[in-house]
Order: sequence, then C-alpha cells, then structure tokens
Amino acid sequence: MSVPESGVISLKRLQTACESCSLFQLCLPLELAHADLEELDHIIKQRRPLQRGEYLFQMGNEFRAVYAIRSGSIKTFTTTDGGEEQVTGFHLPSELVGLDAITTGNHPCSARALETTSVCEIPFDRLEELGSRIPGLQRQLLRIMSHEILTEQDTMIWLGKKSAEARLAALLLRLSSRFKARKFSASDFNLSMSRTDIANYLGLAVETVSRLFSRFQSEGLLEVDRKHVLIKDMGALERMAGADHHN
Repeated sequence: MSVPESGVISLKRLQTACESCSLFQLCLPLELAHADLEELDHIIKQRRPLQRGEYLFQMGNEFRAVYAIRSGSIKTFTTTDGGEEQVTGFHLPSELVGLDAITTGNHPCSARALETTSVCEIPFDRLEELGSRIPGLQRQLLRIMSHEILTEQDTMIWLGKKSAEARLAALLLRLSSRFKARKFSASDFNLSMSRTDIANYLGLAVETVSRLFSRFQSEGLLEVDRKHVLIKDMGALERMAGADHHN
C-alpha cells in the first residue's frame, strides 16, 4: 500500500496546530519564542487522516520525516521472511514515530493506523537545519530518542521475565499512565488494538490474553466490554505487574 501524498498547511492553521495544540508540550516540550515557533510551523506538513489499516510508512521505505500523532493511534511492527508480523509498539497522541530510521536511512518497521489517525509530518532534513538555529531543539530530540531506547530496553526485560498475568497488567498500566499524561482518563479508555495485536506484542497466545481479560474482570480488577476497559482496582494491577513497572 502506498503512502498518501501530503500537503503543507497554511501558516494560520499551523499556528493553531502548534501554538494552541494541547499536545505540543508533550511531543516537543520546548520553550520557543514566537518567531521560532513560526519557523517550526513552516516546515510541518499536515497529512490527510489515515483510515484504520492504512500505512503511514512501510518497512524498508526511505526515511524522510518523523511524525507526531495528533489523534488516533498507530501500531508499529516488523515482518518476517515468512510474512508474519511482530508488533513492536503502540503509539498514542503526542508521540513521535519514525525516529528509529535515522541511523540507516530506511524504516526498520512498518507503521499502520489502528483507527482514524491524524499526524503532523516533520521533514527530517528541515528539522535538522532548524535545530542548528533553535537552541534546545536538537537536545530535545536526543532526549526523546534516549527515552525511546530506555523504554524499549525496559520492555524487553519485563517481557522476558514476567508471567502472562504480569505482562498484561503492566501493559494496561503503561497505557493508563500514557492516557493520564495526555489529560485523558487513566482508568476509563478504549483499546484501539485488537486482542491479536496485544497477544503478539506480549508474546502470548490470543486465547491466553482473552482468558486473562475474563479473569481480571471476574476478580474485580476490570470491567471489559469489547475494546472498552474500565480499571476498577489500580492497586491490584500494580501489585500483579510488580513494583518495577514503568511508563
């Protein structure tokens, strides 16, 4: 599937997207002067919304830009030689996608919308050039990349050591923390990803994940209605996940 064409937004609309965007301090938390913000606005492109199942980019595509999710959610995954998917992450509003392609110049994974999703496209060559003139911009990008590396390392550790129950509890707590940081409810939210994607990401069988959701509900930890989740006992989930879970 081809990546859709993108177009540049008008400056006025861009100022609304960045200057007034409630997510801006999460995706690029910088103290920018108005003139610097206008420069950043000039390089950002607004893509048409991705529909569920549509690719933002595909594994092997040339790296040209990073993407900030404005609304919706994205699944990243790699594909084996046999055509099987391995889910590598779920990405929410304000998060940047595509930074892992900087080293090689090609995307090492694919990114696909889990629901109708809007993104801001930031051409990386323009971002690098702007970073040389705006103090703190390059440093902030390095901080974001460092955080991604630490998160990935932590994920590999708890996926390798935790029980099936602890893995699912930890994932729910991570999503809860990320929703809370975005001013959404930490206990009442929809899971845009399928049970199959969750199982793939956690390294579990789909039947195991479905059984755990049912068990968590029967034990009073959650209320589950298809993709809607209401966490009723956050403390119990935290104890199940272990004291070492992180955001």
